[in-house]
Parts: sequence; C-alpha cells; structure tokens
Amino acid sequence: MPYASSEELLVEFEENILTITLNRPDRMNAISGPMLSALSDTLQTANIDPDVRVIVFTGSGRGFCAGLDLKDQMASGSNATGRAGYRLFDLHNSPPIVINRMDKPMICALNGAAAGYGMDMALGCDIRIASEHAKMGAVFAKRGVLPESGGCWYLPRLLGWAKAAEVAFLGEVLDAQRSLELGLVNKVVPHDQLMPETMKMARAIAKNAPLSVQSTKRMMRLGMDEPFEAAVDHIYLQLLPLFGSEDFKEGLSSFAERREPVFKGR
Repeated sequence: MPYASSEELLVEFEENILTITLNRPDRMNAISGPMLSALSDTLQTANIDPDVRVIVFTGSGRGFCAGLDLKDQMASGSNATGRAGYRLFDLHNSPPIVINRMDKPMICALNGAAAGYGMDMALGCDIRIASEHAKMGAVFAKRGVLPESGGCWYLPRLLGWAKAAEVAFLGEVLDAQRSLELGLVNKVVPHDQLMPETMKMARAIAKNAPLSVQSTKRMMRLGMDEPFEAAVDHIYLQLLPLFGSEDFKEGLSSFAERREPVFKGR
C-alpha cells in the first residue's frame, strides 16, 4: 500500500518495517490537528497492510513529542473549553485509541522527551527503546490535568499500583535511567545507537511469522481484561486458523530441515 509523507509526518517503508517520524522539531514535535488525522490514518492503513510486519514510531530533533499543540489551537481562536476544544480532546479514532487497537507490533524509539499526549502514545507502544537523552514527562499533576490519553490505564498495568501512583501523583520528569528502573522502557542505549538498535529489534521481529506475532499481540491485549478460562478458549479459537496457514507449515519444515524459516504472512 502507498504511504505518503508530509512535512510534519515522515513515513518510510523498508524490509517490512514502517517507520513513522513526528517531524516538528522546532516545536518538540507537539502534535497539530492535521498530524492527529494523518497519524491515525497511517496506523490504520498499516494495520491491514500484509506487507507491514513491524511499526517503528519516533520523533525528529531533540524531543519525541511534547504533547498536543495547544498554542496552535489558541492562535487559531479555538477555545479549549468550547466545542473546538472538545473536538481536539475527543479520543474517538485518535492516535492513542488507534495505537491500542493495533495488531501490528509497535516499537517506540524514544529519542528525547515524551510529555503529556506524547508520553501516553509512547506507553501505548509494545516496546520502548530509549536514548540516553530520553525523558518521560509525567507532569500531569503539576499542570492541573491527568493522563487523559491512556496513561491512567497503562501506568498501573506496566508498573503495578504503588509505582504507578508514585509516578502519577508526584508529577516528576523521569530520565532514561529512572524510566528503565521503573520498567517504563525496555532498554536505554547511547543516543547515536538508538535507531540502529531499534531497527535491529524490528528486523528480528519482522523475520518471525507475522500472523503468529499479530495473533499473540491481540490475545495478550484482550487477555488483560479476561478471566483465565475465557482467554484460553479465545486463544484456542485463534490458534485454529494458524494451523492451516502456510507459515505454520514453513515453521515445521524449517525446524525439521534445520534452516532459517522464510515466512510469507499467509
């Protein structure tokens, strides 16, 4: 499927990996209204594109994403407490909701600060690899708001209740090492190794059977809100079509023949 870049959202596709880069470095990649729509559209297209096996999400310049660009809204005459403001914060079909629905695995290459909406989007990704310069700006309580775009849901699941409460209630900026200690990121790497390390992991995931990876992600996501027995039943029903796939046969054949599998996503 064709993917179009714009000045504010760069999209690249190579080796079954779709890389999406927020590109407003002068505004620390704060998300404008057009970026919201473009990002959601790109993600939804990628989720049904059989050629896309992994999505890498990152930002340009010094920051990952400073959140929603409220200054642009105010400059355009929008009132954050009126109908225009309500539309801005209406999460229907917004990036955090779309990210949560994704079956394709998503890796966030956290190149710098992620705050507000940006932090919530980063938490929605499956894996987070952080530059040594990265920061998580969990400062909602210091701004008189709350993690409105997924953070209230993700933090207790990622950290447990007590640590999530500590992060949310204190409203501090967490550097890369502290984020790693808490479990908010998977690993921290030197800044110049961020994209090489991220792409190395993305390529390793992309080599695996894509239908298997996507089914596993879906069952993990749905299983978060299911009792154990219901989850087992749903997993079995998800497993049946995989048994009939070409990739399942390739997995068995490559194991028997002691060679690397070549999966086609069919």
